[in-house]
Amino acid sequence: MSAACFKAWVYGRVQGVAFRYSTQAEARALGVLGYARNLEDGSVEVLAWGEAEKVGALIDWLKAGGPRSARVDSVRVEPHQPSSTPRGFTTG
Repeated sequence: MSAACFKAWVYGRVQGVAFRYSTQAEARALGVLGYARNLEDGSVEVLAWGEAEKVGALIDWLKAGGPRSARVDSVRVEPHQPSSTPRGFTTG
């Protein structure tokens, strides 16, 4: 397995529309570990760790707009070096 880890910041109407929970469901379906959490500026931060192809699929899903109730204006993605392997996928 070629592991990859990225942090993504999703901007738009992404809070109060079940974005984190939809992201969690998509990540779990793909077998990706990490988290999705709301930030004070109204964006959502996503940490995605796992097989590179599956992490890429989650990032593509985020860029495609996530759940129908959301409106994604932009997604910023950066490689990330986690200090430890995430356990599961949480919505913190």
